[in-house]
Amino acid sequence: MIVEVLAVGTELLLGQIVNTNASVIGARLAEAGLHHYHQVVVGDNVERISAAIAVACARSDALIVTGGIGPTPDDLTRDALCKAAGVDMAFSDDYAEELRIVWEARGRRMPESNLRQAQYPVGAELVANPKGSAPALRLLIDSTWVFALPGVPAEMVALIDNEVAPFLRQAAGGDTGVVASRVLRTWGDSEAHIGGVLEDLYDDHTNPTIAFLASAGEIKVRITAAAADAAAAKVLIDPVDREVRRRLGRLVYAEGGGSIEAVLLDRLRERGWTIATGESATGGMIAARLTSIAGSSDVYRGSLVAYGEMAKRDLLGIDAAVIAESGVVSEPVALAMARGAAQRLHADVGIGVTGSAGPEPHGRQTGTMVVAVSTPEDARARTLAMPGDRERVRTYTTTAALHLARLALSGDWWGPGEANIWVEDRSATE
Repeated sequence: MIVEVLAVGTELLLGQIVNTNASVIGARLAEAGLHHYHQVVVGDNVERISAAIAVACARSDALIVTGGIGPTPDDLTRDALCKAAGVDMAFSDDYAEELRIVWEARGRRMPESNLRQAQYPVGAELVANPKGSAPALRLLIDSTWVFALPGVPAEMVALIDNEVAPFLRQAAGGDTGVVASRVLRTWGDSEAHIGGVLEDLYDDHTNPTIAFLASAGEIKVRITAAAADAAAAKVLIDPVDREVRRRLGRLVYAEGGGSIEAVLLDRLRERGWTIATGESATGGMIAARLTSIAGSSDVYRGSLVAYGEMAKRDLLGIDAAVIAESGVVSEPVALAMARGAAQRLHADVGIGVTGSAGPEPHGRQTGTMVVAVSTPEDARARTLAMPGDRERVRTYTTTAALHLARLALSGDWWGPGEANIWVEDRSATE
């Protein structure tokens, strides 16, 4: 069964609300083994909503519409459903009475506008909403089942889980199987190069399929299989997983939701080491990533954000002569920042970051960022050439710093070609 999703709301198009419902519905449909090829967002306009419904019904077996079924004048999904189905609007006296009872129980008088929620297209079934006042609607348009759900996430999720997914599984024959995915997280090479290395796997496999997802300087390789059950999906995914890992080697650092900050903290615990950070251009972003993980306080000692030269000297103990000789954006200064953070905060490992994130160059080309890691075994720095605007440079550098610390903890450190998409051909070692 092919299911499409249509989100209604001008606020979504304007970016005033993030459409989190789309990802939740996508995950629920995959768990139910239902195929999902299109998601569409349309503003609050009857003509455009009804046109989007008609297009979706022509290419799918079921359509889930979210939003536009509240009590205000801009809630137009019911009207659009009537237009798309070619039917009139009906009114449920029974549901209107239920609404009045609910409002009376609250000790309040119900606004007359709430009676819009008792309207429904002729032929539609009102589906009780246990978490809100607007009932969902189920309507068959030609051969396509259409569900209209509230846009409020808590209400929508309850209806998807308890009403929509079970109904669609049964309509599909009751044995839809599962659509399972495994995500391998990588760092250190470009999406284009990783795609080239795995191109034949992408071309040759239709079940499981392979996809590439770029995010904050990392590349995720997603392997997705449709099968009768989770065990059968695993059998399909495992050999492709092994081949991807064989080809990518140490670029693969985790599976699933294992973020780099969580992986790094676990590696520190394995070594029995603690860590501190000394940040300039990233302004505490590394600290924020590490402290976003619950329980990080057992190994994370803290951060010294030393933005100016005086702060670098006073907080991190960097010799003024080092800054004068090498410049603020340099590997000697980054190494001194890493050591200074570890010493001042009584940690075993230190990360130091300095750079020119832009838009002003600060003596180095914009995007030049330097990351250093100091451990009880060694200390090294790396000069990175980061792409994009200021925030992208800072975000990518934060990710790179966490990964370079991970490599340092492994005892392997990084070679001249490590992270070759961003790294200049130089590396300082002490």
